[in-house]
Amino acid sequence: MTDAEIVKAWDDICKVLNKDHDELKHDILNHVGNKWSLFVIHALGIDGKMRFSNLEKHINGISQKMLTKCLRELERDGLISRTVYPEVPPKVEYELTSLGRGLLIQVTPLWLWIARHSSELNNARAHYIEQMGR
Repeated sequence: MTDAEIVKAWDDICKVLNKDHDELKHDILNHVGNKWSLFVIHALGIDGKMRFSNLEKHINGISQKMLTKCLRELERDGLISRTVYPEVPPKVEYELTSLGRGLLIQVTPLWLWIARHSSELNNARAHYIEQMGR
């Protein structure tokens, strides 16, 4: 992005982030911006429809409780859909909605940035720890 595009984008953001619906904005940012929700969105974006157990295996370190919470919040906000198949035992699949795919498109540059700068980030952390005497 050019400097002018960044300034324009921030101007547009400031127009949207007025006092209206503050509670909704904070709520959405709190759960969409948490690491687990981003991992769920990424997993469903890469692998498509997934069952709960597959998501749990795909997302290293997430607890069942946290995965359930994330899925409920993402479904509530229309970012994922939940399909229950009438089988015994019931089969449930999750997938991104068009709104969720739109969010994935927006966060993909963040994932790419992290991947491209992981060495620099690790070096910075090591340097910080060294400087702090830890």
